[in-house]
Amino acid sequence: MKKILFAVLLTAHTAFALAQINVGITVSASGPAASLGIPEKNTIALLPTTIGGKKINYHLLDDASDTTTAVKNARKLVSENKVDIIIGSSTTPNSLAMIDVAAEGETPMIALAAGVRIVEPMDTKRAWVFKTPQNDAQMATAIVQHMVDNNVKTVAYIGFADAYGEGWWTEFNKIAELRKLKVVANERFNRSDTSVTGQVLKIIGAKADAVLIGGAGTPAALPQKSLKEKGYKGTIYQTHGIANADFLRVCGKDCEGTLLPTGPILVAAQLADSNPIKKVALEYINKYEAAHGKGSVSSFGAYAWDAGLLLSNAIPVALKKAQPGTKEFRKALRDALESTKDLVGSHGIFNLSAQDHLGFDQRARVMVKVENGTWKLVK
Repeated sequence: MKKILFAVLLTAHTAFALAQINVGITVSASGPAASLGIPEKNTIALLPTTIGGKKINYHLLDDASDTTTAVKNARKLVSENKVDIIIGSSTTPNSLAMIDVAAEGETPMIALAAGVRIVEPMDTKRAWVFKTPQNDAQMATAIVQHMVDNNVKTVAYIGFADAYGEGWWTEFNKIAELRKLKVVANERFNRSDTSVTGQVLKIIGAKADAVLIGGAGTPAALPQKSLKEKGYKGTIYQTHGIANADFLRVCGKDCEGTLLPTGPILVAAQLADSNPIKKVALEYINKYEAAHGKGSVSSFGAYAWDAGLLLSNAIPVALKKAQPGTKEFRKALRDALESTKDLVGSHGIFNLSAQDHLGFDQRARVMVKVENGTWKLVK
């Protein structure tokens, strides 16, 4: 009788465990990309603990901005924690490296990095991968348009010597060529470098009207500070990878006048009341700043918030087809994410499809300028 009772209790316990949804997260909470990963990590604590009547267990790991560690984390989450979905990582190189793990485990993944190659071109592996940051191609278009509108004729590029910097160079150079902008320099630097004097001197020697820095987080401040130190007088553009207060703090007065495309959350209070993104963005800002202080919010944490919104929308749909902890549920969750329509996030409005695993239109970007140490919407 005791054996039968134990078996019943074990079966009930197993069923309860399977009913819970396990979400695995790996972000760069330390290392060169920490200014991206820390707000993402902080945001996970703000996500719902129950969705569709199921308890959500978040398994959070730090990959220390390291690609190898990101892959190890992803494998641990899939094999040991048996997660139903992965969120992360913070950087393009890390996210690209994790794609194989997600595909092999048939586990959906929502990347928090910008590189378009994370979701394009669509294939059997990327069929499991989604992302919340705007594509570099989409943002590069905004930069080139602003350059053309402001009579920039020649431009220099300096970007990370990794997949992020290369992705930006590829997209920017392609669009610049179409719009008849002359690119007069193409330089690279590492996230951990402490000097870019040689690259900056080459850029100044090329006499470019403007410079685009293809970096992210606080390391992107290095070439800008060096350009200012060496007397560069042209216009400096950055990518949406620098959209946080830590960059402004590190770059200081050398940031003044910088232009960049970014998600609307960065200037949410300056958006028109008719903009549907404003309400969602302000809701996140208020929750984050209530926990971490006024002015602490960043675009990067909002990418994790939008991942949470996608999950809250998709999980109830997937639960109609299968139970958590199963291959069938992971597939149903992937399908539910792919069918997301008109979901308003803090960065844009998601309309996903089999060929588009981001689903943003032009409402997901604005141009901003650093003015008096803060962000100002360029109208």
